[in-house]
Amino acid sequence: MIKKIVFLHIPKTAGQTVHSELLRIFGPEHTSPVRVHTQAGADGQFPEGYRFYSGHLDWETFDTADSDSFVFTVLRDPKDRIASFYFYLLHKSSLLNSEELSLDCNAGLKEIRNKTAPEYFFGEGEAWQRFIRDHYDNFYCKYFAFRKVRSSIDLDTLSAPKIIQRATNSCHDLDRVYTTKKLSNLENDRLTLTGKPVSIANTRINVGPNCNVNDNWAELLKLMESDENRARLMRFTTLDEILINNLKQERILH
Repeated sequence: MIKKIVFLHIPKTAGQTVHSELLRIFGPEHTSPVRVHTQAGADGQFPEGYRFYSGHLDWETFDTADSDSFVFTVLRDPKDRIASFYFYLLHKSSLLNSEELSLDCNAGLKEIRNKTAPEYFFGEGEAWQRFIRDHYDNFYCKYFAFRKVRSSIDLDTLSAPKIIQRATNSCHDLDRVYTTKKLSNLENDRLTLTGKPVSIANTRINVGPNCNVNDNWAELLKLMESDENRARLMRFTTLDEILINNLKQERILH
């Protein structure tokens, strides 16, 4: 009997839909309040006493071999994830007034509101580039290789092949790695694990403003202004695409 379900939520991968459906099943009293790694207190990012854990969480200290847990994540096409994330934040920033944008917690939204796409992704400043790399640059590989949300600084410590191999190995440690293209597989597993049906594949929560655009990535490339910038942005997905191909070949991606 599975006692705990752990959802490692990667931004813009249908995570809000997955979370809301499982929250409905488990109830808030059995759901960990830690949704973002920065919210963790003295009890850490996986405090004891809950049956459902879900969020943008570091998991380098979590025992994925725990037989009482079912640990999973959901992946989306890397290019589409980056573009969707960008347009989502751009839209979110447009809803804030100047006073709200001046708050420290909205620093990233202020940047995306006041900069062109090339300035946003490739602007100067070590701290800003660290932010961009943490959130956009081959996020899947870094998250799985180092098991932390913000791990771009670790990317420089290993060669690309080693990072990809380490990320692939980490995915083996998870119980399931789903794709947004086949969320019905996630629905079927949740029914088996909880005994209750969930509606995920045909439910959309927290969708971006370009949800009806056929190719978000193409729209983002149009904003990059030069072939050099487009090539730089495409490098943000190179390792992640290799990782996904590995997961498909090894039949890890469901």
